[in-house]
Parts: sequence; structure tokens; C-alpha cells
Amino acid sequence: MKPLLHPRFLHDPFGDPGLYVGVLWERRAFLFDLGDLSPLSPRALLKVSDIFVSHTHMDHFIGFDQILRFRLHDPRMLKIYGPPGLVQNVAGKLSGYTWDRVDEYPFVIEVYEYGESGRSAARFACSRRFQKEDLPDSGFAQGDLLSEDWVRVRAAELDHGTAVLAFSLKESTHYNIDKDRLRRQGIPVGPWLGELRTQLRSSAPGEKPFRVRWQDGDTPREQEKTIAEWCRDLVRISAGQKIAYVTDIGFTAANQQKVANLAAEADLFYCEAQFLDEDRDEARRRGHLTARQAGLLARQAQVKKLILFHFSPRYRGREEEIQHEAEEAFGGNTATASPVETESLV
Repeated sequence: MKPLLHPRFLHDPFGDPGLYVGVLWERRAFLFDLGDLSPLSPRALLKVSDIFVSHTHMDHFIGFDQILRFRLHDPRMLKIYGPPGLVQNVAGKLSGYTWDRVDEYPFVIEVYEYGESGRSAARFACSRRFQKEDLPDSGFAQGDLLSEDWVRVRAAELDHGTAVLAFSLKESTHYNIDKDRLRRQGIPVGPWLGELRTQLRSSAPGEKPFRVRWQDGDTPREQEKTIAEWCRDLVRISAGQKIAYVTDIGFTAANQQKVANLAAEADLFYCEAQFLDEDRDEARRRGHLTARQAGLLARQAQVKKLILFHFSPRYRGREEEIQHEAEEAFGGNTATASPVETESLV
């Protein structure tokens, strides 16, 4: 079955962290961390609806200016989520520019902070020269940053010497159209499939009628069934995909337990591996993981695949050692994050 969520890492494991998750059939994408965004085309950046920032160290946040530049004329709102202090960080970025001649620009940024020490939110409208407007506390019950009919993003606050957020992205249920069944019924693919998926995701398949119209040569045709009947005849239903993203954390007991809960049974577990275990004392001092520790976290969370990133430059040329160390501790499918050409991003 073709997945709905298409994750792609932006750089090799020595580059800035950044995970772009395109949504199939929709003009939408999620972005995890704001490092260097140069691999993304303007088209890809325009698809981003929600950004999840682990923390605002430079290699995780310097890309803010890049996406800001491309989105200034965009009428769609951009939402950014991150740890306590993010509102002030965004306000500081925006205050570094002169905002005149922008009164008619529709672009709006909403920023949401989540953390054990407090939560806050603010709105920045380009037409108001990005003046900060406080928003009500959104609550974020049980760490749910985003909750829609078909997808949920959860966060956990971890320790890196400063507050850091880790994230999980979970598709609720996956609806895959069986093209062979469709072809046997003589109905062509078309935009109606996207509409059917929307109906399936918004509610349980029921008795609501759904009509399909198409051209058979010069002859117009149509067919009407209930959503439940279309689902029975064309759709394969499976558990939704789950992706977890963890970076810049120390290997403490508290962090381990939170990661195990957040990433439990993830299909893809993106995890930093800054050091080899031979340098575990330095990893502890700097609040990072070794490859072995990343593998142990993956095993504890019982994930299906571990993908490593955020290597220290000192290990360039030793990538296979890092992967082998993590794989040995995990005992499962392990890979190293790699960049992808922008054109292949959903």
C-alpha cells in the first residue's frame, strides 16, 4: 500500500537536522526542525503548514529566515510549535527587519509553546508589521500539539541542558484505493479519489451518498453509492503510519522513559547519534546520544526501523561504524539518514 506520509531528510547525517514530511494527494507538508532549508524548493516550502522545532540552537532554527522570505505573500497561515521561549525567539527574528510596505500582505504566523514549565501562544500578522499579539493558552492536553481527523502530532519535553521537544506524527487510519478493483469497474482515477479520501477521514464510512462522474469517450457517465459501499468495493484499510523524531537529548532515565512512550511502535524512528560509544563521557557532558544509546532507545520503544542522523563531524568517514553500533544495540532494521532531490519530495 502506498503510504500517505512521505518523510525525507534534508541533509546527510553530518548536516543540519531537518525532516520534511509530504502528504500524498494534498498540497501540504510538515517540517521537523528549521536548520538549513536550502535543499527545499519554493514549491516545497509553500506546502509546509506546520513546523515543529525541537529547540532554537542555531543548527535547528537558522532556516526560519528562509521560509519567512518565501511565505511573505502566502495567504495561508503558518503554525510553529516548540519549547518554552519560542515566542520570544520568533519575535526577535522578526524584529530584525524593517517592515514597511507590507500592509496588504496576508501572511500570518502563529507560534505555540509547549513545556512542563508553562505554555503560551502568539500571533504575528505581516499586515500589522509582525507585532506580537498574545493568544489564549491552547492547552495541548497530554502533549497533543496538533489533532485533526486523520493525523495527530504529540510532543514530550526532554532534557538537553535546555528544554528540548521530541515529536511523534501518527496517521489515524490509512485508506488505500485498490486501483485494480477500480479498473475492473471501468471507473477512471481522478480528483474524486481525493474527495473520497477526505470523506473517509472525516467520519466513519456510512450511508452518506457519494457520486462519481466521468467521461467515457463522448459519453458522460456517473455512479452513486454510499461512502460505506465505496469503502467496501475499493478501499483497503490499515493502521496509519507513525513517525517519531528525537534529537539533542542526554541518555538519562527520565529521557529514556519519555522517548519510549512517545515513539512506541513507530514505523520510522529518526534519532540523533552524535557520538560513538567510545566517546560516551563527552556525549553525557554535551547532552547528546551515542549510536549505541540510540539503538537502545529504539529497542526499548519497539520501533520498526531506526534512522540515524546528526553525527559529529569528527566521525566523517566512519558512518558505517555508527550504523553498525546502533544496529547491534537495536537488533533491528537500521539506516543512516540521507538527503533527497527536491523534485522527488511530495
